[in-house]
Amino acid sequence: MFEQLQETEQRYQELNELMASPEVATDPDKIRRYSQEQAELAETVEAYRAYRQAIQELTDARALLAEETEADMRSMIQDEIEQLEGKVSALEERLKVLVLPQDPRDARDVIVEIRAGTGGDEAALFAADLFRMYTQYASNHGWKVEILSSNEIGIGGYKEIIFEIKGRGAYSRLKYESGVHRVQRVPETEASGRIHTSTATVAVLPEVDEVEVEVNEKDLRVDVFRSGGHGGQSVNTTDSAVRITHLPTGIVVQCQDERSQLQNRARAMSILRARLYELEYEKQTEELDSARRKQVGTGERSEKIRTYNFPQNRVTDHRIGMSIHRLESVLAGELDPFIDELIAEEQAQQLA
Repeated sequence: MFEQLQETEQRYQELNELMASPEVATDPDKIRRYSQEQAELAETVEAYRAYRQAIQELTDARALLAEETEADMRSMIQDEIEQLEGKVSALEERLKVLVLPQDPRDARDVIVEIRAGTGGDEAALFAADLFRMYTQYASNHGWKVEILSSNEIGIGGYKEIIFEIKGRGAYSRLKYESGVHRVQRVPETEASGRIHTSTATVAVLPEVDEVEVEVNEKDLRVDVFRSGGHGGQSVNTTDSAVRITHLPTGIVVQCQDERSQLQNRARAMSILRARLYELEYEKQTEELDSARRKQVGTGERSEKIRTYNFPQNRVTDHRIGMSIHRLESVLAGELDPFIDELIAEEQAQQLA
């Protein structure tokens, strides 16, 4: 571990020197890349330096204790040694977590897909609730949200909504949201007051650049048509909506929210690249991820991960057995207690 920490500190210092060089100072792209890399290393380097400083102070205090004969002074030094030993131990544990293998996708922006599951209109309304929850969560973190595609029903719900969240580290936190979300409540449309159970699926995909996923135009079938509004009415007099089918995988992406066919195509391609990237990534890491998948959950859309129970004002995350009795707060974007615990659980499994 300490060899790895030394290498990290050396790279951090090397980046300092690189960014101070005239060659890099005049190259905005290099400055951006090096600054980003340095920012990712900063927390680990600071903790490592604090650890080394604490070790030195502890060594000095022990040497001083060995030379001291006066009882009161020995007692004071012994108290200081105990405090330093606690500090060193805490820093060691922190460093163990910091050097764990990082998901290379963690710093990426994300594409979130929410689809209504079982429950008809109530499921579509729940999908809209989840969209608002993630929008507020993004706002709380200073991230930007942009809708890429949506299929809205007349009463304010969504059969499907796909949106992008841009912000540093968005994937590192939102990746735990993939799966089936379940709601238990009395629907507004239910006259008898019976509690219904409905579901919506969430998929969180890291956004990828064109150079990372090469898509052959020959593998695509592109259909254009007129955008449709609620109930199927036309909202555009031109064929601006785009449906792209990736023939080798059968993945279909459709975008119609923009007025321009070019814009809709660009958005559809962005979603397609993200899905293809995730498909390939899952193939490559299926074996390596098996331990985490058993403990924290697979993140697959078929897995029920969380229940929102309105009558009991309770939200339960089934992967970690954690319940919070503040349902309105959670739906208002207060997801960090769940996400923090999921991250801690994953780190504990990696350490084990």
